[in-house]
Amino acid sequence: MALQHRLVRARPDRVWAVLENAGCYERWVVGTHLSRPADDRWPEEGSVLPYQVKAGPFRYEGETVVRVHEPPDRLELEARAGDHASARIAIEVRPWGDETLVVLDEHPLRGRGWTFHHAAIDAVAQWRHRAMLARLARVCEDGHRERP
Repeated sequence: MALQHRLVRARPDRVWAVLENAGCYERWVVGTHLSRPADDRWPEEGSVLPYQVKAGPFRYEGETVVRVHEPPDRLELEARAGDHASARIAIEVRPWGDETLVVLDEHPLRGRGWTFHHAAIDAVAQWRHRAMLARLARVCEDGHRERP
């Protein structure tokens, strides 16, 4: 299981606005190259955000499904890579004075990630989550330049 947190120098409503904006997804989720909502329901529970991951010449398609949407403090997603692999991503948004504590908890649900889940996989996930939270903070903190 990978659990990370970050103090973001932005108010919780700003962080929540970024999380709810499907157009911001590829700006803070590490590895995501393209993402566009499948319909105008994002981020309602059950809504889908297709995405593409690009690593050098390799690309694969996946989708993220909203499982829990509890504004303004809890968003849970299921990221699917094909029919046989998925992960749960839980994001908590907690007020911290004039700033926001964001807690990210991700773990595999099914597929190879679940089968081969071990300390080395967790180490990579920890690195990825630190990078994701740093990007999320940057998008939220730079909000005066560009709206989500």
